[in-house]
This record gives sequence, structure tokens and C-alpha cells, in this order.
Amino acid sequence: MTGRLQDQVAVITGGASGIGEETARLFVEHGARCVIGDLQDERGGKLAAELGAAAHYVHADVARPDDVAALVDAAVERYGRLDCMFNNAGILGAVGPIAGMATDAWLRTMDVLLNSVFYGIREAARVMIPQGSGTIITTASTAGVRAGLGPHAYTAAKHGAVGLSQSVANELGRHGIRVNVIAPGGTVTGLTANLTTGDPDALEEARQRMGVDAPLGRPGQPRDIANAALFLASDDSAWVNGAVIVVDAGGEVNATKNMRFVEMGSQIVQEAGRRGV
Repeated sequence: MTGRLQDQVAVITGGASGIGEETARLFVEHGARCVIGDLQDERGGKLAAELGAAAHYVHADVARPDDVAALVDAAVERYGRLDCMFNNAGILGAVGPIAGMATDAWLRTMDVLLNSVFYGIREAARVMIPQGSGTIITTASTAGVRAGLGPHAYTAAKHGAVGLSQSVANELGRHGIRVNVIAPGGTVTGLTANLTTGDPDALEEARQRMGVDAPLGRPGQPRDIANAALFLASDDSAWVNGAVIVVDAGGEVNATKNMRFVEMGSQIVQEAGRRGV
């Protein structure tokens, strides 16, 4: 039995840890060969060595267009083609009130979270258009489809990543290339562990804390997001283009907040709090 990505080639940015690492593992399980791009050389090299001949690590800062181009070139030179570009690398970026936000922090956030997606799409397209096929996937966030779920710069960048992906989906679709977005909710990674516990390695503690208010009783795990990436990279999603797949157990629709209305029982609340018809 062959895998769902048998003999396909993928580039995964931010592939040394978290969602990217789990996606690389899953893609290789399904027969793909992966170029892993990251700044974490020790972790990236160790992962590639563990995955064997099916994986290759390349040091890359996705805020640098030449580094993103080098990832695509490495895939073609090493494996002969490029079937999936997964723009996954990210940071939280600039935080704090808008009036005091530093320009350099804002620009760095846009470089990593938005400009990198442009570079990834552009570099993938130059290979995939002559090839006549391919999939491009970007990790956005629920903060990219709804304001109020992340810092200002992060929210703006993720909205931009969604808009750019949907804007080019029709153009590239004419060349047999599908462009889609995954919008994860709270997922247990080093980034969220650092936010919730102050320690990026405290994944179990983060899982427990993040699970308290999770709609399905647990927070997201990297494999949950990797499964969505596998779907979008495979022929199972052959009729999916320009989509934003929210993977957050219903958190984006405020499931837990809505429960206070459910718990009031069956009634109607009208003007000034009057109840009943």
C-alpha cells in the first residue's frame, strides 16, 4: 500500500519543530521527500538525519527572499521536482498597544509572517507553472480570519497571508496549482508553551493549561494541523482551491462563550432584558 504523497516532494518552512516538524514526519510516512527549512540548525539537522534519505535540512531565514528561493532550488536539485510548498514558519511578532509599537518590530513581523508567504508562493510558482501541477499551503491562524484573537501585527499579517493566498488561487489554478490556507487555533508548540508557561519546552504543562477552556476538552496538537496539511497536499483535496480550513475544534466560533446563553435555558430575551414574548 502506497502513501497519499508517494514520490512527491515538499518544502516545509519552520520545519524543525512544532507543526512543521510533525508535518515533515507525516509527509515522509506517506511517501514524500521533504526539504526542511529553518533557523534551528541542530534540531533541523537531527530531524533530517532521523528521517533518512527522504529528508534534507537547509538553513533558511524566510524573511530573506534568497533563502526561500534556495529552499525551492534544493528540492529541485536533490529530488527533481516540487509538488508542495508549505509556508509554515512563523513568530508571534510585535506585541503591545498600537501607540507604542516600534516600527522595526512591526516590519520584522511582516517580514516573517507575510512577506515570507509572498516569497514562498512566488518561488514555488516559478517551478510549478512549467510543471503544470502543485499545491501551495500556508499556515495562517484563526487570528487571520477574525480580529481579537492575537496581537495587532500578527493579526494584520495573518489576514494578509489569507488574502494573498486567495488572491493568487485563481491565477495559479489555471496552471494546475492549488493554493490553500490552514488556520489553526491554539496548538501546543514551543511558541504557545512559552506564552502560557514562560518555558518553550514545557509542552505538557502548556497542554494542561490550554485544555481548560478548549471546546473539545483538549488543545490542538501539531499532528492535528499536519493532518490538514496532508489533506491539502494530497489528491484527496483535488477540488479544493482558495480555501481557508479552520482547525481549532470550534474555538473560532466562540463555542465556550456561547455556552452561557445555552445554559440560560429556552427563552427569549428582548429589549432591556425583558424575557418572554
